[in-house]
Amino acid sequence: MKRVIDWLQNLRPLKIFTVVLAGFFLLLTQACNSPTIAGQPPQQKAESAYTERYDPTKEYPLNNPQGGMNNFSDVDPRGQAGEKTAEAKAKALRDNAKKNVEQKGVDSPQEYVENYRQGTPLGQRVKNLGEDIGSSAEEVREGVVKGTQRGVENIKENTRNAGDDLAKKGKQTTENAF
Repeated sequence: MKRVIDWLQNLRPLKIFTVVLAGFFLLLTQACNSPTIAGQPPQQKAESAYTERYDPTKEYPLNNPQGGMNNFSDVDPRGQAGEKTAEAKAKALRDNAKKNVEQKGVDSPQEYVENYRQGTPLGQRVKNLGEDIGSSAEEVREGVVKGTQRGVENIKENTRNAGDDLAKKGKQTTENAF
């Protein structure tokens, strides 16, 4: 009995009041909150959970039997639209390739010469070739110059390091001799 009295004396009235008040607000919000679906009258709440009841007297549209498992198509019907567009694209690509081959095809050496002449003129091709060779030679020259400069800098640095190392080794040798 003493334990019960000690427990009751430890209870603080503020804690009890907070718990009672929280419970009251919980009950109040649950009781006053009416779940309604926007746009529907309150009397249709029970029926709103179901979109449509099954009526055995009605005909419902089903997938057409096409064979396969359970006599229906094994492929998702939504994917059939993708197959149709893929077939249309493939057909367009085949037609385009056939047209390109027919337009640019070569049946004789004369047609080859004609197609070649219709391309870049000879003077322009020679000029382009000269520019390509000139830019390649310039790039090689720049690479050789940079490599040479780097090599000279490395030789200078190695020479300085060798002189410093020689001085250090000489100093160590003289210190070790005594």
